[in-house]
Amino acid sequence: MPREKETMTTTTPKRGEAPEVVEIEGEGGDVQAEAEDQEERWARLLPELLSEMVRCVEASGGERWPARKDVVSCACVCRRWRDATVAVVRPPAESGKITFPSSLKQPGPRDFPIQCFIRRNKKNSTFYLYLGLTTATVDKGKFLMAARRFRRGPHTEYIMSLDADDLSQGSNAYMGKLRSDFWGTNFKIYDSKPPYDGAKASSSRSSRRFGSRRISPQVSAGNYEVGQVSYKYNLLKSRGPRRMYCALECPSTQETWENCLKTKFRKPSGTTVLRNKAPRWHEHLQCWCLNFHGRVTVASVKNFQLVAAADPNDPASSKDDETVLLQFGKVNDDIFTMDYQQPLSAFQAFAISLSSFGTKLACE
Repeated sequence: MPREKETMTTTTPKRGEAPEVVEIEGEGGDVQAEAEDQEERWARLLPELLSEMVRCVEASGGERWPARKDVVSCACVCRRWRDATVAVVRPPAESGKITFPSSLKQPGPRDFPIQCFIRRNKKNSTFYLYLGLTTATVDKGKFLMAARRFRRGPHTEYIMSLDADDLSQGSNAYMGKLRSDFWGTNFKIYDSKPPYDGAKASSSRSSRRFGSRRISPQVSAGNYEVGQVSYKYNLLKSRGPRRMYCALECPSTQETWENCLKTKFRKPSGTTVLRNKAPRWHEHLQCWCLNFHGRVTVASVKNFQLVAAADPNDPASSKDDETVLLQFGKVNDDIFTMDYQQPLSAFQAFAISLSSFGTKLACE
């Protein structure tokens, strides 16, 4: 490959004078100028024409991945195309679709769940979250996130990342983490970015993201606690199911989709409290049973369904007492389904599901 031909002219400025502009000519400069001209050419499209074109792409049948890569491609052309795409594409709460990485921290739809599944690799303690592409219990799926389990002294941590090959807290793909106590019964969920303005990062050394590593200043260097998961002591031992309790800072559904993509959630939305739905004892089968509507096929102590905990001060809250907001269950030895809906996000649902893996010393 021939080397680029360049000509450079400079003059050394005298003390107190501003340096003259350096002029560089050559193939590299021509390519850059051509790229900028091409980008301006695409950006000069009429706003009405651009919006109509994005609407056609959105309505072309790309309801789920991988077809939604066409929508993402539109958003990657330039800033004007991104703004037009964001204006057309609706958030998961309205569309039920996961389009951008920021969609993973947006609440799911209210009236139906987003169906996902988790693949576990026992050899390297890694878990992969996929979006289901069909109504089948398991399919190829679209990769969303990954997590790896690490032992940190008496604690266990699950590092969550957008990159399946880079599961470190120093990565730009780092999403957050789940951290357990020694007993494996109490967990804290940390987000890599503040959930709202004024949120304070955890000050404990174990929750710092990078320690003493020097990193780029563009990368957020904090871990923000956004939820807790607790497993209560099981008096019935092996005959009784696990009892779960979750307190979460759920993303607000009131913020506009455009603002969520550009910045972050501006206001705290309050704490959402969830509990596991109580199973019933089946005399014929001699086991505890829950109706997973065909999404779970293997009995396991890890299986659970979460519903909103009733507020004793709000009689209306009991109406949603039976609405399952998150269900997680076993399909085979290393595949588990995970279905979630509003007010939970995919990130929170994944973190809660990860807490079900591993031994609970005080529960079993």
